[in-house]
Amino acid sequence: MKDKLSFKKGFRARTAFLIFNYLLMVAIFLIVMLPILKVVSDSFEGQFTYGFKLWPKQFTLIAYKSVLTRPELFKPFLISLYTTIVGATICMTFTTLAAYVLIQENMPGKKLLTLFILVTMVFNAGLIPTFMVIRDLNLLDSLWAVILPLAVNSYDIILMRNFFEAIPQSLSESAELDGCTPFQIFYKIILPLSKPALATIGLFALVAYWNEFFSFVMYINNPDLNNFQMVLRRFVLAGDAMHTGTDDYIFPDTLRNCTIVVSMIPVLIVYPFLQKYFVSGINLGAVKE
Repeated sequence: MKDKLSFKKGFRARTAFLIFNYLLMVAIFLIVMLPILKVVSDSFEGQFTYGFKLWPKQFTLIAYKSVLTRPELFKPFLISLYTTIVGATICMTFTTLAAYVLIQENMPGKKLLTLFILVTMVFNAGLIPTFMVIRDLNLLDSLWAVILPLAVNSYDIILMRNFFEAIPQSLSESAELDGCTPFQIFYKIILPLSKPALATIGLFALVAYWNEFFSFVMYINNPDLNNFQMVLRRFVLAGDAMHTGTDDYIFPDTLRNCTIVVSMIPVLIVYPFLQKYFVSGINLGAVKE
């Protein structure tokens, strides 16, 4: 009898916990998705409206046509594409090499170096010292002023180090006995087994570089080097409605929301290809056993 009562209590507790979790997930989903859905809906709106709605009253693509066919967006788009690809490549190179060094058992000062990296996750030099370093390196008004500061991320290094440590040491030892150099072990064994972690830090880097705005404001004064986000910002800040050269009329809210959606499209295109690696990379690399 007591066992039956205990089972019922445990079942009720688990059921209540599951219901609470489901309700919490639904609430989080609504909090995250409703603003995005509203922005997407308003980007297709063809007439002036107010209030919350998830479907446009008058569907139109004129805002997207106006934004995507503007010639002044072509060069900023290429600049964003360049900084994103080059920056993400450099970031992944630095991160994997640094993490590989930190898993070497006989490396002197490994614990102290790891401590320095962990400290930078909490404390940083600050805005003014960083600006002075960029200035003294003659990187102002150069895209390297945007690429290099984001090329090394302490969290990514620790994440990758933990993932590397989860790879059986026997694989590296066997390769070493077969005559492989440390770099060959890194390139032919460690990296191929680290696709989830590589996809994770790669996605982090791609999103960071693509959305980068602050570095362009701080270090780039040449308008010819403005990236896609900077130009889209000008559209967002434009307070007046726009004509497209025909009888079509674009309301400012429609244009603003359209630019927000356009800025999200590249990340939305890349994410599905990395998603299957992303979750496992976070789970495996975030916890060290």
